[in-house]
Amino acid sequence: MKKVSREVPAPKDFGNEVIGVPEDAVLRLDLRLESVMEGVLVTGTAQAPVTGECVRCLDPVERELDADFQEMFSYPDADTRTTRRGDAGADAEDDADEETLYLEDDLFDLEPVLRDAVVLALPLQPVCRDDCPGLCPQCGARLADDPDHHHEAADIRWAALQEFQASGAGDPDTDENQEK
Repeated sequence: MKKVSREVPAPKDFGNEVIGVPEDAVLRLDLRLESVMEGVLVTGTAQAPVTGECVRCLDPVERELDADFQEMFSYPDADTRTTRRGDAGADAEDDADEETLYLEDDLFDLEPVLRDAVVLALPLQPVCRDDCPGLCPQCGARLADDPDHHHEAADIRWAALQEFQASGAGDPDTDENQEK
């Protein structure tokens, strides 16, 4: 067993459209490498700064993210077959081989494992604060800046009557109506 700590630059596209780890940001890794019969079991934690925008008000969001992961990297010559399988077993074995990560010259590629762990640990809908009121759906004003912000909401069923009243056609005090 060996413990390793490293700081590495974050690769490109470590996130989603709304939030992610900036490219070349410092990614801190604390790893525990254990030799087992089938290969090397890697257990670790990745710490990285994440930036994005609030999905409610579009303000910038900056946080520190911790993502835990564990993955087995198998030896390339390890014989994992314990029983003889039929045709259905061969298909299952092919699927398992596609998912199996292997050591190559005593090295392993941790990037896909880190990408999965970090992206899955990101919030699906990041907010700048838990009680963020967001933006006004009618005019786009920030509701956090003006908590009393509101619009006069007219019932669309009465819209024709309001237009009629605004034109003065229904007002008995107008000259047109008095002449009739």
